[in-house]
Amino acid sequence: MDIKAYIESGILELYVAGALSEAENKEVYALMQQHPEILQEVLDIELAIVELTASVSQSTTRKSLELIKKTLGFNGTDDAKVISIAKPKYNWITYTGWAASIILAVGLLWTVTQNNQLKSNIQTVETQKSQLEIEIEFAKTNLDKAKTLISVLRDENITQVPLTGQGPFAATYAKVYWDTNAKRIFLDVDGLPDPPQGMVYQVWSLTLNPLTPVSLGTLDQFTTDDNKIFEIANPNQSEAFGITLEPAGGSASPTMEQLYTLGVVASS
Repeated sequence: MDIKAYIESGILELYVAGALSEAENKEVYALMQQHPEILQEVLDIELAIVELTASVSQSTTRKSLELIKKTLGFNGTDDAKVISIAKPKYNWITYTGWAASIILAVGLLWTVTQNNQLKSNIQTVETQKSQLEIEIEFAKTNLDKAKTLISVLRDENITQVPLTGQGPFAATYAKVYWDTNAKRIFLDVDGLPDPPQGMVYQVWSLTLNPLTPVSLGTLDQFTTDDNKIFEIANPNQSEAFGITLEPAGGSASPTMEQLYTLGVVASS
């Protein structure tokens, strides 16, 4: 029998751990009685484990060793049969290294998991923060617009121009609040329906004699603007305002067949 190969096979560690079958345990026990080298190896393994659990008292350790010897059937006279090895192959440092490796691996796994969770939480917080910043900015913009509109409505110098529905669009309406000092208008188009696909409302400043239309731009955000109030620059000496429906991008001159609303500025 190759005792060295048997010792290195790992079966003795399994024996000490109690992981062998009853038949295998009997086999190892018989070989321990026949070969002092195997017995010594088992004792070395047991000793390493006992030292690894050094939290127990020294008296408990000694009792454990005596119990091992007693269980194996060796008394004081049999000790002379045990071959002493100066440096056991399996010492407490070896098993401590295994334990440290396991602890380190578990620690690294926990750290990686926590880092991934932390990164996920940070991304979630950053996303929520960005969304909140957008909502705050949107609310601030709406508040600023509301304050501006209130100041315009309360200003006695603001010229109000009602725009009434024309021809087949008689049910429509709009209203212009013209701030001549700031050269701008606030156009309320809540009385207009959503434009058809591919079409857009275009706003015109008109002089009447001769009739000259000047485009003030298109209402490209009509369907997405909940308030339906638009601030538009108007540096013109307007005598009337009109709104037509035009192809997307607007037209160079108004399509009179699509004139929705028209209003004349009252004489001062």
